[in-house]
Amino acid sequence: MQKKYFGTDGIRNRVGSGMIRPDQILKLGWATGKVLKARGESKVMIGKDTRISGYMFESALEAGFISAGVDVMLLGPMPTPAIAYLTQTFHADAGIVISASHNPHHDNGIKFFSSKGRKISDEVELEIEALFEGDLEVAPSELLGKAKRIEDAAGRYIEFCKSTYDAKQKLDGLNIVLDCANGATYHIAPSVFEELGANVSTIGDKPDGININQACGATSLKALQLKVLELGADLGIAFDGDGDRVMMVDHKGEVVDGDEILYILAVGSKTPVAGVVGTVMSNLGLELALKNQGIQLQRAAVGDRYVMEKLTKAGWSLGAEASGHVLCLDKTTTGDGIVAALQVMRVLVDSGRNLHEMKRGMTKFPNVLKNIKIENQVKDLQANLTIQAEIEKVEAKLGEDGRVLIRPSGTEPLIRVMVEGKDLSLVEACANQLAEAVESEFS
Repeated sequence: MQKKYFGTDGIRNRVGSGMIRPDQILKLGWATGKVLKARGESKVMIGKDTRISGYMFESALEAGFISAGVDVMLLGPMPTPAIAYLTQTFHADAGIVISASHNPHHDNGIKFFSSKGRKISDEVELEIEALFEGDLEVAPSELLGKAKRIEDAAGRYIEFCKSTYDAKQKLDGLNIVLDCANGATYHIAPSVFEELGANVSTIGDKPDGININQACGATSLKALQLKVLELGADLGIAFDGDGDRVMMVDHKGEVVDGDEILYILAVGSKTPVAGVVGTVMSNLGLELALKNQGIQLQRAAVGDRYVMEKLTKAGWSLGAEASGHVLCLDKTTTGDGIVAALQVMRVLVDSGRNLHEMKRGMTKFPNVLKNIKIENQVKDLQANLTIQAEIEKVEAKLGEDGRVLIRPSGTEPLIRVMVEGKDLSLVEACANQLAEAVESEFS
């Protein structure tokens, strides 16, 4: 069945639109609570990032779950991966995150974790949607849920993050700049790195409900690059608004993205790595660099849940998206920006090399991405013989040192054309050739 409300990462929209309204969120909490109760489960944990609408949706979700007879534990502002972890440690039946991740403050969303700290299944999402379509029925007063606020959540999660760092020595003497995106890591990440011995300077650590992800964090690295250079720091680390993404900056101010982080973790692993999972957007340079090290790269569809699926099937632990979702399944159950950054720090400390040196083992290929607006969404490009013939022509020009990806957007009337190769001028020409073919066929 096709899902009506849930996307690849929960539910997300502009505040006041679609499902992201207090009345809808209340009913969503009730429907989720009813699904849990039917499974004999009755306790959930709710956390949020720092955007101003979180207050409203926290109250709405709380009311919805209580009306279904489910007890609620409130965490307040906490990173998304912290909620996945704390859901397990408090033996809750589900963890709910109020966040729109890297989006601006005017968006918000809801993410769901199972009792095992993993994203809930499609089947559970469909059950919730089916109940949501019905009438809200409040449980009898004697069966209503209760709510309490957890006071020591931050301390527990800080200790957990520190426990995942297992280098030969601590971070003593390293000068690190953290950019917390004015988001949920602002009161967590500085403590983690300071308690491990680093000299920490922090930006993006003064959330006001509006400035989350605003010219800062993992999606806007300029401020971090400038601060690293200004302070002469060893490196910089940027998280997004809910802390499940990480991007880094080396001492020269150069960006180290999710592809490069995955490469560093794979080649710097304490144990042999047979393979890792990236996405269809992962740079060809990553694939070739890993191949030279005898490490296989499998590509998943865009979205960390699809990376997770392939990792689970292969029995591997390392995966990432270029955007900074990094999975270290030997350490935690979901993408965790702080934990992933600590694993990179472990590689640097144990190897005695700096971030700039480590990333140079991988050479990124020039990449050109074009978005072509179309009148109607296209589901299957494979069936279009004209486009497939044009792709074959371009692939012949690029040879083994190039790659083409054309895919329809899952959310907008767009077709995305991506071309990679060693020669930038050739890549640009090929991207233009494919873009013109798509426009001619669909616009």
